[in-house]
Amino acid sequence: MGATPPRLPLSRTKARTCAVLNLLATPGLGSLLGRKRVEGVFQLLLAVAGFLLIVAWFLTTLFRFYQLMDLHANVPPNSPAWLGLWGAALFLVAWVWSLFTSISIWRAAGPA
Repeated sequence: MGATPPRLPLSRTKARTCAVLNLLATPGLGSLLGRKRVEGVFQLLLAVAGFLLIVAWFLTTLFRFYQLMDLHANVPPNSPAWLGLWGAALFLVAWVWSLFTSISIWRAAGPA
């Protein structure tokens, strides 16, 4: 088997699409599209983990408020705030990492 030919650089249009996906949709998707496989997978994992922690915090808080409404008890709605904070921090790390990856993809892109 012969060696595979080297890949051509991404076009500016595709690099812009990668950046938009990374920064406005889901961190990691644009990196995967921009041929940054390892970075893209880890960015996507961080973003999904952060999102799931935020959803867990939200559902826990919602459940506590429904308990208060149902039981008419004087129970403070103390949800685990660390879930939301860690979730937001993980998602922010994924987003900032995807920003730097998007810049790297843009700089390596060829002409339109």
